[in-house]
Amino acid sequence: MQRPPSGPSVTPYLRYQLDLAWRQDEERQRAWEQIHTESDLLKLQQTMRQELLQMIGGLPEEKTDLHARITGKIQMEGFSIEKLIYESLPGVYVTALVYSPDDHSIKHPAVLVPAGHAINGKIHYQGLSQRLASRGYVVIAWDPVGQGERSQFWDAKAGKSRYNLICGEHAVMGNLAYLAGTNLARWEVWDGMRAVDYLLTRPDIDAERISITGTSGGGTQTALIAALDPRIKVAVPSCYISSLPMRMASRIFVDPDSDPEQDLAGIVFHGIDHAGLLLLLYPRPVMVASAVLDFFPIEGARKSFREAQKIFERMGHGDRITMTEGYHGHQYSDENQEAALNFLDRFNRMPIRRGLITPKQLPDADLLCTRTGQVMLDQSGARSLMDEIRDYYEERKSVNHAALGEEYKKYQSAHNKDWAIAEFQGAPPAERQILWEMIGSTRVQDVILDKYLLHHDKLLQMPLLFIHKDSPQKRDVLLWLGDHGKANALDWPQIKKQLEAGYDVVTFDLRGWGETRMQYTAVSPDDPSLGKLDPAHAYANSISGVLANYIYNSLLVGRPYFFQMIDDSQIAAQFSRLKLGKMPVAVTADGDSYTLAGSIAEILPAITLVPNPSAKAMKWSEIVENKQELWPIQYLIPGGAYVH
Repeated sequence: MQRPPSGPSVTPYLRYQLDLAWRQDEERQRAWEQIHTESDLLKLQQTMRQELLQMIGGLPEEKTDLHARITGKIQMEGFSIEKLIYESLPGVYVTALVYSPDDHSIKHPAVLVPAGHAINGKIHYQGLSQRLASRGYVVIAWDPVGQGERSQFWDAKAGKSRYNLICGEHAVMGNLAYLAGTNLARWEVWDGMRAVDYLLTRPDIDAERISITGTSGGGTQTALIAALDPRIKVAVPSCYISSLPMRMASRIFVDPDSDPEQDLAGIVFHGIDHAGLLLLLYPRPVMVASAVLDFFPIEGARKSFREAQKIFERMGHGDRITMTEGYHGHQYSDENQEAALNFLDRFNRMPIRRGLITPKQLPDADLLCTRTGQVMLDQSGARSLMDEIRDYYEERKSVNHAALGEEYKKYQSAHNKDWAIAEFQGAPPAERQILWEMIGSTRVQDVILDKYLLHHDKLLQMPLLFIHKDSPQKRDVLLWLGDHGKANALDWPQIKKQLEAGYDVVTFDLRGWGETRMQYTAVSPDDPSLGKLDPAHAYANSISGVLANYIYNSLLVGRPYFFQMIDDSQIAAQFSRLKLGKMPVAVTADGDSYTLAGSIAEILPAITLVPNPSAKAMKWSEIVENKQELWPIQYLIPGGAYVH
């Protein structure tokens, strides 16, 4: 096949992912057309809320003592800033700032300000917090886990995180959480809910006027916390709401950093998407704050907003949903902040105001809640979120769980029967059809190497090699997998070994690997050093890479990439059966791909695993039990740690 051009490109595999996402989006829209009454809407909300809870792995069952304590106070003009530490779970310490108006004679409305992706977490949003406090709101802004004073991977000697405090730590924790059958968002939402619990202990809070607004990752938290906590009465997510199929299309090129809490497994497949998050807020007021030049596509924000607005209006509450747009990049701009604050004032029955104060930016050191700047260094009993994820798994592992083959059947497309095959004539393949092209053939002594290009699933292509002996004897076929695609010259010793053992070999490029790989390094704006890795390692990097974004896309549409690789093995096997006249009877692999080979042998009963003494299969349960930070992300299966 013709290699993709060097640089960013919309590869056939990315097009395949988007096609699937848009078809699921159309199904959601058709279902929404059946919402005619408020009863219809409330029933849909109940279903979506339960599905959302399942996607994040549920919430903790018990609200334990917050053990809230104030570690310092700064007096400002008209309000004070209190430095707060509370425990959202035993040993899980949250560092927060509380901006409190000086007038203690009345109960004030409150606003939660979850932090977006900033190294200094809550401190980065002190300007917005001061503006809210100056208007009479009590504000609580806290550090998300993995940011600010809540690093989970702090290197005390180096004085920094082993990853980065923007998205890097989220990637490490979030990928492990997937394997445990949960999501990092579970703990982010819980921290926010416990922030509400803290506010309700204060005498200066009006419990009926609690709102939330945050931007970027804070916009994610705003949408999720408000969707799951009815105590929040008004929500303004900023620079987050879009349409996930549009986000899937652009993320590799403009925002490649891994951020698993924004990629809930199945959120597009289950017909929720960002429009559904907005609809979960009904009948509470909600404003979408967007940036025209954002990497969260503005067209997606407009689409999701209008879909939710249509239903608010149908229910007679069109005045409770609105949108503001600023012509700028990814930021909570002054113009959007002013629109958001006016919206909050309106629905919190606050006086009408115009304009914004100029906040007094305090040095980061003045706003630290801890002595050392890291709460896990200060608190001897602090628990890592990696411990929480492992414990989440340990509490659930004794329950009967599905075998790998049963999990595959839940996710797979129809790759196990009724395949047809024909020669490629230029037109795309039909459903369950393989079209083959003979690209060339090479002979070296008694070994023949035939090159094929297979077209399948309408959009996808699979380069495949059939390496076989010129022999009158009947020979079995073996599938051979490599870590970076089909076999190449460096793999010849292993291929020769299989030929001498009596096998002919079929080896092929899995989707997104080998010749189908995007020839592009997704450079992380959070950690530019990742872009300096060699192309192969940059491509597969789980903190920020093309492959990770492919994998998160596959989770959104309910088709884990790992199972798509097994689909590819079935396509190769069907080609071998239908075109070459030989159904593969064995599989083996080199390196990490031995994990995939073992899974293929487990799922496809006609294929046995040929041992490779130099390779070892990965166990998902061991990764979680050992709290392993980095591992080949292509083997990510939601709940994989429970798979037998």
